[in-house]
Amino acid sequence: MTEIRAVTMPKWGLAMTEGKVAAWAVQEGEAVGPGTELVDIETSKITNALEADTDGVLRRVCAAEGDTLPVGALLGVIAPASMPDADIQAFIDGFVVEVDEDAGAEDAAAEPETVTVDGRTIRYLRMGQDGPAVLLIHGFGGDLNNWMFNQPALAERHATYAIDLPGHGGSSKEVGDGSVEAMAAAVGGLMAALGLERAHLVGHSLGGAVALALALGQPDRVASLTLVCSAGLGEEIAADYVDGFIAASRRKDIKPVAQMLFADPSLVSRDMLEDILRYKRLDGVDAALRTIAGRVFADGRQAWSARARLDELAVPVQAVWGAQDRIVPPAHGDGLPERIGVRVIDGTGHMVHMEAAQEVNRLIEAIVAG
Repeated sequence: MTEIRAVTMPKWGLAMTEGKVAAWAVQEGEAVGPGTELVDIETSKITNALEADTDGVLRRVCAAEGDTLPVGALLGVIAPASMPDADIQAFIDGFVVEVDEDAGAEDAAAEPETVTVDGRTIRYLRMGQDGPAVLLIHGFGGDLNNWMFNQPALAERHATYAIDLPGHGGSSKEVGDGSVEAMAAAVGGLMAALGLERAHLVGHSLGGAVALALALGQPDRVASLTLVCSAGLGEEIAADYVDGFIAASRRKDIKPVAQMLFADPSLVSRDMLEDILRYKRLDGVDAALRTIAGRVFADGRQAWSARARLDELAVPVQAVWGAQDRIVPPAHGDGLPERIGVRVIDGTGHMVHMEAAQEVNRLIEAIVAG
């Protein structure tokens, strides 16, 4: 390393304009490398760790714990140990939060769009222009914003599409029979409408089952599978979560349900709860969720499984779990075919792709790269 590198406030999600420095994990003078967790950043949605992307020494901490700063603001400086202090100070004194007009235009263009599939509206968010297509499929009750810590990072090298399944987010609330196969058909229809002949699928929870169904039903469309805390690999499911999510209509009711998603319940913010409740108040959502749950999670069990057909998959497959997942047991990753890599990440729960975003992103990058 021969240069000074700025550590700046990241932009996680389209709506993020500022973040709060929650806690530094590294002290001035400590050596760091790619993947070293530097500082926890608190957003209105969730707290996440910002990692170093280079080797060096954290020469200066420029933002104190508790500071709220705009995206792009200087948080710290990484440089070689041999770099004179005067050069570090000159860099800090001359640092300006740059506004990249081209990047700004790209961000402005990165707004959710819709396509019509079999008479239904499906919402999606595209980010990135080049590279293999990566399709991100959320879980039960989620939406495309669940990938806020993953999609921007993946979009640096790939054309990424985060979608809202039928019944969710900004998509039509008409879900047909609510089956996994019906949702997989909608995803396949979206790919056709967007001209995506083939894509790497990343599915979370229910979205994992949908990805599996698409890979089994339309194998030519799938380049690889990353299954994140995936449904469709066993019978057990946290029925109290499913039932509680459907029934909750007030913040005090939804809060303990949402906390089941994370290893650290304190990650559930007021804004996160309000987002869930706003979604649940939309016309047609209650009926859609009940239809899906009645078909996919009938009698508190998973009614659809791909486990007996995994040998039919001719593409690379990996499964990722949070060790403290209370919704879909990590044990569902046991006994899978040897060629399916299984990674269980300590200290994380069902939302492992948010709680350990950088690690999950690296796993996705690796399978996409082949």
